[in-house]
Amino acid sequence: MTKQAAIVGGGVIGGGWAARFLLNGWDVKISDPDPQAERKIAAVLDNARRSLPGLSDVALPNEGQLTFCTSIGEAAKGASLIVEAVPERLDIKHAVYAEIEAVNTSGIIASSTSGIMPTDLQAKLDHPGRLIVAHPFNPVYLLPLVELVGGKQTDAKHIEWAKQTYAELGMHPLHCRVEIEGFLSDRLQEALWREALWLLKDEVATAEELDAAIAFGPGLRWAQMGTMQTFHLAGGEGGMRAMLAMFGPCLKWPWTKLMDVPELTDDFVEMVGEQCDVQSGDLKPRDLEIVRDNNLVAMMRALKAQGWGAGKVLSAHDQRLQPDAAKIDYAQPVRTLDRVVPVDWTDYNGHMNEARYLEAFSKATDRFMELMGCDQDYIASGGSYFTAETHIRHLDEVNAGAHIHIETLCLSGAGKKMHVFNSLYHSDGRLLATGEQMLIHVSLETRRASAPSPEIAARLAKVEMHHAKLPRPDGIGRGIGQGK
Repeated sequence: MTKQAAIVGGGVIGGGWAARFLLNGWDVKISDPDPQAERKIAAVLDNARRSLPGLSDVALPNEGQLTFCTSIGEAAKGASLIVEAVPERLDIKHAVYAEIEAVNTSGIIASSTSGIMPTDLQAKLDHPGRLIVAHPFNPVYLLPLVELVGGKQTDAKHIEWAKQTYAELGMHPLHCRVEIEGFLSDRLQEALWREALWLLKDEVATAEELDAAIAFGPGLRWAQMGTMQTFHLAGGEGGMRAMLAMFGPCLKWPWTKLMDVPELTDDFVEMVGEQCDVQSGDLKPRDLEIVRDNNLVAMMRALKAQGWGAGKVLSAHDQRLQPDAAKIDYAQPVRTLDRVVPVDWTDYNGHMNEARYLEAFSKATDRFMELMGCDQDYIASGGSYFTAETHIRHLDEVNAGAHIHIETLCLSGAGKKMHVFNSLYHSDGRLLATGEQMLIHVSLETRRASAPSPEIAARLAKVEMHHAKLPRPDGIGRGIGQGK
């Protein structure tokens, strides 16, 4: 059954939520009084469609349906989840909740507030137990963190429901167990921002220099480890204890003005704005969003390869999206890869490069091995398949963002060999490339060829029998220089 969400407020955060839900298969109803809301959200969706699928190594669900509503009541009526993403004013939020309660008394209300206490938000609700805070980070469709906070009257079961729901959206739900203004992440971020504003005010550094001080140093560490683990490592073998012994006294030195904020005069605001404009050069906000999204996808995919931080969240989401192996029809070529081409798979010609074709075929063959029983547990027991020979034919080009899939045919699985033929297709039906591979089963203890387990041998024999009845694709056994 298709899941449904209502979103009240279509700004940067509301639009990002719409993209996150839609691209994960939810239907979304959205209400926003801005006459430009549809245009603005369309731009956010363009960015999300270009970048979010590239984080996954499997296909996302079919995109949900987006409906623009003329009122809050129309959007909220019948919704099990209502996302509130309106301006950070308590009176506005209370007015929105009143309109929601006029038509919906049971759906969970999830406020995107970045710091207002949920107890204050739920103060005027007739059904306060259903309100939670689900605070995301921009861009919502890419960054996995969502802070979950309950108020004094929040029913704990709704926090537990939210943990599961946001995890299914590919996010990392962080339950802020103690209700506090600003929650966790914004308190940390604003401490740094406040100090940066003082350094600007005192003309110690420019906006560009301050960003360089983060982007080329600690920011790269923070992408994989937070402040505490970073400083724990900085203490060497002594860890955090040694770090505090060495640098703890420095915390009392006058290195910061965190207890105060510079006056935001018109002149100061203009100075900061001008420096940021100069730093951006000719890049407009939409241009910078594309640069930002490309960088985030590349960094999170790198973390994914290491199974770390945000990358671990992405891998878990891929596992949830992976088709059920029990439902695969082995009488047909096996679909072993189904995904979009991520932005970091393209070359100077603008299309997928040779190394990525090999990576795609390698992942497809790995998936076929896994389906035959050569999974991580089997490999840990001492057996695996090694690739002995590969032949790739490049037949057509494909660009970033294109939906591709691979169908694998088992030509032979007898004895110690596994011979497969992979066909890479575009979603429009074009055959893009083929990859023929011969693999040898190996004992990881002796590093020599060995027979696979009886279970794997039996599965391969069964699939080979089915696939032998299918038409032979062009290209089997071809060598370099032969006609395509």
